Amino acid sequence: MNSFDQNIDLSSANSDSDRPRELAHYPVIHQQPIHWGEMDAFNHLNNVVYYRYAESARIGYLQVLGMFDGSMVTVLAQSSCQYLRPVTYPDTLLLGVRCQRLGNTSIVMEYSYYSCAQKTIVATADAVIVRLDCDGKDKLPWTTEERERLLALEAKFGHTPKF
Repeated sequence: MNSFDQNIDLSSANSDSDRPRELAHYPVIHQQPIHWGEMDAFNHLNNVVYYRYAESARIGYLQVLGMFDGSMVTVLAQSSCQYLRPVTYPDTLLLGVRCQRLGNTSIVMEYSYYSCAQKTIVATADAVIVRLDCDGKDKLPWTTEERERLLALEAKFGHTPKF
């Protein structure tokens, strides 16, 4: 596998050779090395850390779309994570991130955590993000251009979000 940048748009890369098969339909891959201090008392990755990793992957996804330029306000409305296998140090996770559902003012993000050491998906997660106006008071719809960019990016990887 090729080396990965922190947040990667592999939209022009050959998905068969540059990413694990399990992440083939995720347009953005976030590389996350595991740090020793993130282990819990049972010597595996603390559950809270998965949410921090998802946040970084989500920001990377929005950056690839040109939607994280400081002009947009988003809030996390809901998040969940399903832990499938314990992760231990040393390891590097590749987080595939994509849009599961695109609403009028919200987006449901979907994540798959791939362990490079275990060569498998070790966790899955989702999060609901709501877009607000610059004052953070009222919901603000995604623009037609933003929706088109998001759908085009997803389509490059054979994925179509629900509406």
